[in-house]
Amino acid sequence: MKRALLLSACLWCCCLQIQAQTVTYETAPKKAKALFDQAVDAVRMYKSREAIALLQNALKAAPGFTDAYGQMGLCYIDLKDYASAKESFTKLKQLDSSGLKPVLVAYSRAMAGTGDFQGALNTITQYLATAKSPGANAEKLKANYTFAVAQRQQVPFHPENLGDQINSKDPEYFPSLTIDAQTLIYTRRVNGRNEDFFISRRDSSGWQPAQNMGEPVNSSFNEGAQNISQDGTLLVFTGCEFPEGKGSCDIYYSEKTANGWTPPRNIGAPINTRDWESQPCLSADKQTLYFARETTDAGADLFMSRRLENGRWSAPERLGPNINTRGRETTPFIHADGQTLYFASNGHPGYGGLDIFYSRRQPDGSWGPATNLGYPINTIDEDASLVVEANGKTAYFASDRSDTRGALDIYRFELYPEARPLQTLYVKGYVYDTTTHKRLTANIDVIDLQGGYPIAAVKTNDNGDFLAPLPVGKDYAFHVNKKGYLFYSDNFSLKDHHPGTPFEKNIPLQPLAVNASIILHNIFFQSNQYSLEPASVTELDKLVKLMQDNPSLKIEIAGHTDNVGSDKDNITLSTNRAKAVVKYLTDKGININRLTSRGYGETQPIAGNDTEEGRAANRRTVFRIVGVE
Repeated sequence: MKRALLLSACLWCCCLQIQAQTVTYETAPKKAKALFDQAVDAVRMYKSREAIALLQNALKAAPGFTDAYGQMGLCYIDLKDYASAKESFTKLKQLDSSGLKPVLVAYSRAMAGTGDFQGALNTITQYLATAKSPGANAEKLKANYTFAVAQRQQVPFHPENLGDQINSKDPEYFPSLTIDAQTLIYTRRVNGRNEDFFISRRDSSGWQPAQNMGEPVNSSFNEGAQNISQDGTLLVFTGCEFPEGKGSCDIYYSEKTANGWTPPRNIGAPINTRDWESQPCLSADKQTLYFARETTDAGADLFMSRRLENGRWSAPERLGPNINTRGRETTPFIHADGQTLYFASNGHPGYGGLDIFYSRRQPDGSWGPATNLGYPINTIDEDASLVVEANGKTAYFASDRSDTRGALDIYRFELYPEARPLQTLYVKGYVYDTTTHKRLTANIDVIDLQGGYPIAAVKTNDNGDFLAPLPVGKDYAFHVNKKGYLFYSDNFSLKDHHPGTPFEKNIPLQPLAVNASIILHNIFFQSNQYSLEPASVTELDKLVKLMQDNPSLKIEIAGHTDNVGSDKDNITLSTNRAKAVVKYLTDKGININRLTSRGYGETQPIAGNDTEEGRAANRRTVFRIVGVE
């Protein structure tokens, strides 16, 4: 019995060896050859899945058919199924290592697509050493694989499909969100033809079913590559081949009003030209526009333009050599923190195709070195169009992964800490007249107290509403200005403040009149000292500007203290602090005859002195109008 079993096993092994014999196209059976020819015809018609099915049948007829394995590997590459491609090429290598030579480049891509960058590097190096005319593409692949091997470590990445509420059988891409992460707008190619915008709102149960935004924003033309402003009131997007377009693709905008979205308007010169302008993104304060433009000296570069006082846009400026290269830079996204820029590029060292990078704004306003987001966020294919919520953690992008609903879908994932922007809160409310309670249009400036540079320059809408970003981790001066009114001063200390809720504050502005007064919240002194701290300069310069713009004003600067210390010492300290402010104003050219100073010590408290918060409120500098000539 044992002998019979052993003989049977030997016969089975012989059968396997016969089946595994190498079969070429010339030696293949007629049926296998016919199926292979049909597969090649399907490939010519861009029907890779159909071709694979035919090749699988050919392999059933001729299990060692090397040409079928090679062609199948190429089909899987076309479908970006790199694991199956690698398996097909590996089988080809086992059957006939010399037969692998024509597909070495594709084999290297299959390896890299599965994360085997060392194997890919070895394979492309082998190809370059033997090929007569390897071409620039192979050299570029080697550079990509060399970069990937040098990175060594993968970054954390666990993407989650947003589901049927957002995604469909059609391609969805270019996600954009408001600062509160409650509104999502994205592009969908409906029925594979016309691009339209879809909108979804989030509640406690998650994202609600997306709705077509409809007219007038959507039209029979293609609208895409959009960005919704952080306050949800302005949509900028790309329109291609529009009748009034200046070039092949231009940037358009639509505003949200009480009656809905306005008809799209071309943003005009100098942003739009005869070239291709696309993929716009607004800063949180809506005063800076980032976008991509095709150029003659580079494939495409990123530009920025600032909104001018008259509402027009400045001449666009390239973002600089740390961002732009001789390759293509696309899909800019400026985070609500105003300090972190994400974009895609094939000119910086990367894994292949377009990779996603980030750059940090430097203290002098320039952009720092571009940092690759890493593998597997970036792959050997085209990776782009990343956006990040104001929380700094949750990122969104489009991908055609294995769990898509049909094509490109919107995904989200938690961005690893090193690549995160600053968590950004915001203050929102409205500005109004203290006398009439009428809503006012006004200018709002948010300034980094330590660095003295602006974080945001916000204009209220016609109803006086505003939203201003406040990145966590810093202290900010907050100024509201309108001609004919005293400016409003406040500050937000977020160095050690990490809540998840925004600030809500309605801002009262006082008309310029005798006895109108404000507390200068951003005037700072060391404890028991009267020398002005450098962080006071921003507030003091606002006061100088007010006096210059209103030469008829006469004012009193009043100093106040808490009840710590003797009455005499507090009077002296508050008097000297008031004098320090007056001296700053006179040093800036304000006539001393328009200024008086007085120290009130602890005699006029506005809060209790039994807590630190109350004592801090009582230590203040007050500006009061005493005359208007």
